[in-house]
Amino acid sequence: MTGYRIPALSATLLAATTMLGGPSAAQVPAAIAAPGESAVATFHAEGAQIYECKAGADGKLAWTFREPIATLLAEGKTVGRHYAGPNWEHMDGSAVVGKAVGNTPGKSAGDIPWLKLEVTAHRGSGTLAGVTTVQRINTQRGVHSGACDKAGAFHSAPYAADYVFLK
Repeated sequence: MTGYRIPALSATLLAATTMLGGPSAAQVPAAIAAPGESAVATFHAEGAQIYECKAGADGKLAWTFREPIATLLAEGKTVGRHYAGPNWEHMDGSAVVGKAVGNTPGKSAGDIPWLKLEVTAHRGSGTLAGVTTVQRINTQRGVHSGACDKAGAFHSAPYAADYVFLK
């Protein structure tokens, strides 16, 4: 996502959060809390939420969420990727797949929701190997709405978020 930068203070706080193992349970809403679990890693993500124009059950065209595409970052360096599934892959070869089990609204109407995802599958033996829960927090942007006029059309809505990996 070109042109999008984290303000200096946010980048400093993110680096501290990453090094300290993530936010405490008190900082996230109850709907996405993971009591008894501890953070393994926290990564910032920058990318896009991809929407597709599709006909609904009523036959009317509407934008439908299709998939995320994002780069996972630690201290400003790429450490992995996030994509449909939802999947998160770390550069050490470890990966997890999740299923949403909780959500709470983002801070503004244009921000995608914060999520709690239960890990349903693992690959590899690195950083993400023991992860049981993923939280998507601190979301910025990513919501797309409005008229869609052509079935099969796509829209890429830029977003940023922090992903906390817990076990």
